[in-house]
Amino acid sequence: MTALRVASYNTRDFLDDRAAAARIVQAIRPDVLCLQEVPRRLFAAHRIHAFALACGMRWPGHHRGSGGTTILLGPRVRLTFSQHHRLPVRLGQRTRGYAVARLAVAGSAAVTVASVHLSLRPLERAAHARAILAAIGSDEAIICGDLNEQADGQAWRLIATPLRLVSPLTPTFPARAPRKLLDVVFASPGIEVVPAQPLELDADDLVAASDHRPVWADLVLKPVPGA
Repeated sequence: MTALRVASYNTRDFLDDRAAAARIVQAIRPDVLCLQEVPRRLFAAHRIHAFALACGMRWPGHHRGSGGTTILLGPRVRLTFSQHHRLPVRLGQRTRGYAVARLAVAGSAAVTVASVHLSLRPLERAAHARAILAAIGSDEAIICGDLNEQADGQAWRLIATPLRLVSPLTPTFPARAPRKLLDVVFASPGIEVVPAQPLELDADDLVAASDHRPVWADLVLKPVPGA
């Protein structure tokens, strides 16, 4: 079965070079792109839709209340539903949230994918992780995003209990000289991981596009029973 490439990218509200970010996405060629820090206010829907087109992807839309998270889809992905949810934060802090999509490709069983962006505060991050895991429940799942913490954090450990890290251990932040691994892809144990193939991403575009670097993983979903 053909692998599904799932990527995650914090695009810093498109405050940097959006064209460079689109070129990075085009070079990765994801089937599913989980985004964090996309525009949330003035002309937000138009700007996200335009970015999706520039990446050669489609956007399901309706990301109000998402805390700046959303999911873009490639042409071979079939979408069942998508939702966006707000996560509670202390008054005056940047809004946080997560986007959820239920999707599949031909011949595969459906999987739940979540794009998440957790708080800067450790206790809030842990609460956010619990809420996201509860919302996904027992579904086969892929969780991607900016956790704002590394492997020693409680939220990371909570997510890593039912799921496992499938993206590389390479630091992602800051983009110019990465020192911290904040951006990750986790997947359920039943989802097969295909060994990653190196990609040559333009170094100047990586720095110009955002303060984070993207991550991705090639995954094989469970087949449809009897297929």
